[in-house]
Amino acid sequence: MLNPVSKNKNYFISYLAIWAVIMAVHTLVLNFFYGINGTESIADSLVFNLIFLLIGYSLWYVIRFNLKEKPSFFDMLFNHLLIAIVVITLWLVTSYFIMQSFFGNDEAYMLFLKNSLAWRAVMGIFYYLLFVMFYYLIIYYDDLQEKLKMESKLQNLVTKAELETLKSQINPHFLFNSLNSISSLTITSPEKAQEMVIKLSDFLRYSLSHDKNERTSLQKEFENLKRYLEIEKVRFGKRLNFVYNIPESCYSQQIPNMILQPLIENSIKHGVYNSSDEVQVEISCKEENDYLVIEISNDYDPEVKKPKGEGIGLKNIRKRLQLIYLRSDLLETVADKMVFRAVLRLPKN
Repeated sequence: MLNPVSKNKNYFISYLAIWAVIMAVHTLVLNFFYGINGTESIADSLVFNLIFLLIGYSLWYVIRFNLKEKPSFFDMLFNHLLIAIVVITLWLVTSYFIMQSFFGNDEAYMLFLKNSLAWRAVMGIFYYLLFVMFYYLIIYYDDLQEKLKMESKLQNLVTKAELETLKSQINPHFLFNSLNSISSLTITSPEKAQEMVIKLSDFLRYSLSHDKNERTSLQKEFENLKRYLEIEKVRFGKRLNFVYNIPESCYSQQIPNMILQPLIENSIKHGVYNSSDEVQVEISCKEENDYLVIEISNDYDPEVKKPKGEGIGLKNIRKRLQLIYLRSDLLETVADKMVFRAVLRLPKN
């Protein structure tokens, strides 16, 4: 992993700027509070701080190597204690001999240098702790971001798998019903059976071609919906009357594919199946603020015994909407007197 100080230009400039401030303060303290002349103050500041600047930069690689071994807390504490002793000793010895080589003849400065080693060691410990804390925070932040990215990728894969599973449940559910009807029609009306097979083939071709594409236009979805209704019309004849009221502006809106067919199937199941009279199934659409509102309604007899449970179609739609939009309030079903309504409120964005 790259050093966080150098992998970002702004971080590197900030790092140098901080050390420039430290050097300036160091120089002023030596000059005004300890009476060290300007040349020696500047040289002292440059030597001691530049060496620690390089040491601090290199500490990143020591820490990363130490973490690769995955030591226990006490081992890590011991390692840092040992590294701190070595680093600070190396820093003081190197800086001391460099300053001695330049200003060894100045007895007053050399005496000050020897007497200042103790507080310089304390400063070295402080610098070391700051570097360690900073680098561990960087490591924790990077690891956290990496973990969040991995969790996001995993969640996307799980969501995609769930969506595909839900769709795979819807298609066979309708397919089994259609095949049973075709089987019956082959005896009573072979021509209608043949017509139904062709329409079923077109419907399934659309479903399979859009299996991996989660969204499509309302126009394409409605065209496929009409194929489905033509299949059902073969089965129920005059008992099924389908009407629709969809403005042109709605057709271009994007919706989850195969989201309407289960609602229509539910309307037919609870309306047409249990009736010997003509049942009207109606679909309407309107734009309402930031939502596309699609309503599917059908006539039904409230006195007829209702099937147990909500049905796989509506459950799957609710689950798909939850996975796609992260909301659970986008599908509403209302039984009002003799009419059953299913209302979809799909966010446009």
